[in-house]
Amino acid sequence: MVDVVVLGAGAAGLMCALTAGRRGRRVVVLDHARQAGEKILISGGGRCNFTNLHCVPERFLSANPHFCRSALARYTPQDFLGLVEKHRIAWHEKTLGQLFCDGSAREIVAMLLAECAAAGVQIRLQQRIGEVSRPGRFRVETEAGPHEAESLVLATGGLSIPKIGATGLAYDIARRFGLEVTDIRPGLVPLVLGGAELARLAGLAGVSAGVAAACGKARFEEGMVVTHRGVSGPAILQISSFWREGASVRIDLVPQAEEGFLRARKRVRPKIGLRGVLGEVLPQRLADVFLPDALAGRPVGDVPDKDIAALENALRGWEVWPSGTEGYAKAEVTLGGIATPGLSQRSMESAAVPGLFAIGEAVDVTGWLGGYNFQWAWASGFAAGEVA
Repeated sequence: MVDVVVLGAGAAGLMCALTAGRRGRRVVVLDHARQAGEKILISGGGRCNFTNLHCVPERFLSANPHFCRSALARYTPQDFLGLVEKHRIAWHEKTLGQLFCDGSAREIVAMLLAECAAAGVQIRLQQRIGEVSRPGRFRVETEAGPHEAESLVLATGGLSIPKIGATGLAYDIARRFGLEVTDIRPGLVPLVLGGAELARLAGLAGVSAGVAAACGKARFEEGMVVTHRGVSGPAILQISSFWREGASVRIDLVPQAEEGFLRARKRVRPKIGLRGVLGEVLPQRLADVFLPDALAGRPVGDVPDKDIAALENALRGWEVWPSGTEGYAKAEVTLGGIATPGLSQRSMESAAVPGLFAIGEAVDVTGWLGGYNFQWAWASGFAAGEVA
């Protein structure tokens, strides 16, 4: 018999638990995993990109783009950074406002566990969750026995990265209590190419370049890497959250180069080979894919302007038609989730089922790549913990 049962010992669940525990609430966290914070541990190459300094609501995707505003405003990146510094965890800003641990992601997990312990939170791992009901209080059956509580928090995340035990438990429980769940799909995920498009990139796996990837009105200028099955890298992961089946992705392979850069090189250095000119702005092996054989060995000064213009247009307007994605196995997040119209944007509590809360990745709020989804976990966990 406790006050709050939190299902999920990840980023959102631990933040919610420690916040509720500080209020004097008796909290137990249940998770089927062998260790807490498994997704934290593998994030950021093991250094955990724990937040982003530019965390604004416009950088989150949801059927209701305004839903995340309240929570993000009440628990900011600076608030979490204060907790990190309180525990003397060294950190650095990498690029684009992304904050990482200097050392290991294990420091973030240890910090959260220490804060939970200080707040009297019980954390019980390797707990297989059985029936969840509400005869009066919420009742959660486990192999070790039942837990009853006034409040139940769904913080088990989404379907991304099943190898660490990701399941759709939060969605199943939400539906059981009558909450709506939106369509879900992999997000921040590599794109798969097929047919001639993939054949064109044969042998280039591992080649990377700075590109600008666009789909619809969304555009991201970051890195791209060719894979054995298609394309990946930050720019591609970002745009994957906006891509839908049947749509194309437009890739500018030379976003840093000035307009008309090939014609400019032709005027200034007419005797240099066209292949060499492309090698100045692109990895040579990737540049060769776009260079017509008839032009490959010619000095840039001998290439007609119309061919120069056509080549630059091909580099700036490479259009690919993905056949799909690498799926949840390679996805960093799950897009969609528990529908926000049924939740309070201030507390994350269900309007129809008082005492039932949903937080983190389980909710239909998904951030950009680069620490945004962790900040949503901290903010939504804090919001629920203040009330649960």
